[in-house]
Amino acid sequence: MQEDWQRWVQAADWSDWRSWLQRLATIDWTTIDWAAIDWAAGPWPGTSWERGPQADEVIPLTMRAFGDDAGLAGHLRAVWPAFGRWWQDGANARPALDEARARLEQHMPELVPTWQRLTAILGEDPAAGAALALWNPPPFLTGCSQAAVLPGGPALVRNYDWDYRLFDAAVARTEFGGRRVLGMLDCLWGLLDGVNDAGLALSLTFGGRPQVGEGFGIPLVIRYVLQVCETVQQAVEALRRIPVHMSYNVTALDRGGSRATVYLAPDRPAHVTGRAVATNHQDKVEWEPYAAAIRTVERQEQLEELLATGADVPAVVAALLRPPLYATKFGAGFGTLYTAEYRPAEGVARYYWPGQTWTHALDRLEPGSIQVRLGTS
Repeated sequence: MQEDWQRWVQAADWSDWRSWLQRLATIDWTTIDWAAIDWAAGPWPGTSWERGPQADEVIPLTMRAFGDDAGLAGHLRAVWPAFGRWWQDGANARPALDEARARLEQHMPELVPTWQRLTAILGEDPAAGAALALWNPPPFLTGCSQAAVLPGGPALVRNYDWDYRLFDAAVARTEFGGRRVLGMLDCLWGLLDGVNDAGLALSLTFGGRPQVGEGFGIPLVIRYVLQVCETVQQAVEALRRIPVHMSYNVTALDRGGSRATVYLAPDRPAHVTGRAVATNHQDKVEWEPYAAAIRTVERQEQLEELLATGADVPAVVAALLRPPLYATKFGAGFGTLYTAEYRPAEGVARYYWPGQTWTHALDRLEPGSIQVRLGTS
């Protein structure tokens, strides 16, 4: 397996991020001796990440928003065929429906009634039921930068860096179990980030480590915390106990200005910090080629410097819309797909693109869709 993986990284066409992601899902990461890999022979030098932005790299994207069950049902039916193929092609073992349900009942029982309802929407398909539980999904990783900002806030602001071809591009307001939650959908009904009616906002970034273990995909964990928690302290307690399948950084901010960034991993206990900023490493860089390729240290240092000088929310948002925080390799599958600003005290979410803003609120969702152009300045 080790030799197969090394042959692949040397031969892969890294200019095609989507092919890389699909191929990545077929690799059993748990069998790889990462310390033995000759990274100097790997694909990182000269990859598409090192190319400058292309002048014609402007990509149209349709963003949708919905706040009712019909909208969510339509979304699930639309994305399930492609998601189902990704789910079943992964190398690590897919859980059976009974196992997935048992893990959901064990760790996030409050979500079970909604999980049952959504499974029924997809026709009681056992694979769909297991996928909706998001237990032991295939490996996936992203970029992203985020910061909890108090001056002019409190607000949780972030960039989501990913491949636009694999992006759900859907904002949803839900009321599962009577708790209103507003955020950006991912993995069928999970969330990349969001805010709830109790005044809590959450956002995630990839933690910059290749280890894979038994646990939930992080979007469902973000969904769960926003469904059941009201404060940063409660969010931290939940994040400490829920197993995750890869390493992620979750920043939480509540209406009172309390904040925490929690470093999650499948192979060690959660580490809770008071950091306001998270990019794509944890206490230290542990995956050097990846860190260098996506400039995680540079991005974290810039955000920390902004906060240290007292930058307010508009100033941090403006910085997120400019390089190096704003990623521009859209054609290569690594671009900033949106900049978000979540206001936990007001229940407001604003999504930004250069020259364009889309605002929603827990009590005032703007339905329908908008067109954005990725790569414009």
